[in-house]
Amino acid sequence: MTVAGVEISNYDKIIFPKKKITKGDMVTYYKKVAPLMLPYLKDRPFTLHRFPNGIDNNGFYQKSISDYFPGFIKTIEIETEEGSNTQILCNDTKTLVYLANQGTVAFHIWLSKKDKLRQPDKVIFDLDPSDDDFEKIKKGAKALRELLNVKDIDPSLMTSGKSGLHLYYKIRRGKDFDQVKATAREIAEEAEKRHPELFTTEIRKEKRGSKIFVDYLRNAYAQTAVCPYSLRATEDAGVATPIEWRELSKIKSAAEYTIDNILRRTGQLNQNKN
Repeated sequence: MTVAGVEISNYDKIIFPKKKITKGDMVTYYKKVAPLMLPYLKDRPFTLHRFPNGIDNNGFYQKSISDYFPGFIKTIEIETEEGSNTQILCNDTKTLVYLANQGTVAFHIWLSKKDKLRQPDKVIFDLDPSDDDFEKIKKGAKALRELLNVKDIDPSLMTSGKSGLHLYYKIRRGKDFDQVKATAREIAEEAEKRHPELFTTEIRKEKRGSKIFVDYLRNAYAQTAVCPYSLRATEDAGVATPIEWRELSKIKSAAEYTIDNILRRTGQLNQNKN
């Protein structure tokens, strides 16, 4: 079978065993969601989270392009402490479908673009729970938004597709990652001081107690965050989903949207735009 010009192998291979979701289902999902997802991927290096034999088997993260990837895959040379490596760019549906066919479940993007790799154009805070209390995470998201509003910043909101929420906002390029990370850390620490019962910036998990970890560490060179509309390697095939703040009160979990219901939502969003 061919999808978006890509010959799909092992179409019926089970990737999500609990729901019997096949690689064909996953490839079809990425083809359908491409118009919404590609603007977030465009011109950004990213990391693949691949599970060629399904999420019940060992997966792996991949940054560099494989030798056997076809010529239509666009790439970029990345400077690292060890030298350099060749990473992938995904600006079209064919590339997205090809990578899904390679067993890529999740896509994790850089916070900068190819022309200015050391200058981020967005800031992200990952609210990482220490327990299963999603109402606490929702409370934390509102509190962090209030703090950012004081600084004339109104962040966007996204469910992670797993257990937390992401707050993110665009910035004008010019500052390097070290400067942006330092500011993000100050904001996270200020949130912790304002709400010590709710937030922590403690990196070690065993010291967080039941508090929400305000993860600002992703705001660094070569670090990544899950791409909006990416699947996650969870039993229910959760999807990282941008939501409006007015929707937050109705959301029951960070995995509110899955491969089963996300396309219904995106279809409704398109109808509302029209």
